Amino acid sequence: MHRVAVLALDDFSTLDLGIPGQVFWAARDPGPLYEVVTCTPGGRPVRSPAGYSVVPDHDLSVLATADTVVVPGIHSGTPLENGTLGEEVRAALWGVAGRARLISICTGAFVLAAAGLLDGRPATTHWRNAADFRALFPRVRLDPDVLFIDDGDVLTSAGVAAGIDLCLHVIRRDHGSEVANRTARRCVTPPFREGGQAQYIERPLPDPAGTTTAPTRSWMLEHLEEPVNLAALAAHARMSVRTFTRRFREETGLSPARWLAGQRIAHARHLLETTDLPVDAIARKAGFGSAVSLRQHLHAAVGVSPLVYRQTFRTPAVLG
Repeated sequence: MHRVAVLALDDFSTLDLGIPGQVFWAARDPGPLYEVVTCTPGGRPVRSPAGYSVVPDHDLSVLATADTVVVPGIHSGTPLENGTLGEEVRAALWGVAGRARLISICTGAFVLAAAGLLDGRPATTHWRNAADFRALFPRVRLDPDVLFIDDGDVLTSAGVAAGIDLCLHVIRRDHGSEVANRTARRCVTPPFREGGQAQYIERPLPDPAGTTTAPTRSWMLEHLEEPVNLAALAAHARMSVRTFTRRFREETGLSPARWLAGQRIAHARHLLETTDLPVDAIARKAGFGSAVSLRQHLHAAVGVSPLVYRQTFRTPAVLG
């Protein structure tokens, strides 16, 4: 069974610490797919800002047995204050780097960065901490606009609930969309969320009178096969093109074109994983028109061709 080790540090984020145990525990096909253990330096209790402490079952030595290591966010400590990390934790993380998959949730990215494990790599963290992160870790390619970043063996997520998005993404990567979708339903959470962090950044609220683009987004999802343009979408929403574009970005964090492309990619991936349809047919059903266009968009999104993606993620039920 795939072992996930959660590394808890003092002043940990309470939800961040609980996310891996809940989400990975809920992944079953039909039996459990992951074992989750929790550790701290020296196996000592660590305290949360919510007024309680956690006593782990393991010290850092358990990291050597982990296939995936998750670092939850923290609210204080030297990684946040001056970009440094105690040698015990730093050495333990370097001991598993390159062998185990490393994941951070929220400000857990400060811990990985303070260990030097994010230098030269893309990463994200909570949008409110972005300026501090850039100042402390200029060699990290920070993108504060996304919910999570998958850089192969190192994955980082934005604030709190984005850790759920990332854990579901990992399950999807490991076991396919059907298992990830069942896990999401068991956790009563969306299999994936639209847009990025931009939609959550503090900004003045728009005038609530007739501003939402949600009905038009629903219409777009029901008509992925059809060619659409910005003017037609704005007309459907009964807004000017300028107003529609602004409000769409406020609500989703993306332009209409980027949001639609993402939905089409998601639909194409689902069809590749769960059907025997030819790639040409999937391209048409997802709104790309041709296999060439689908191949270009899919490669830009996940780095592989439709055929390679199907071979990697197709579920056993379909293969049979």
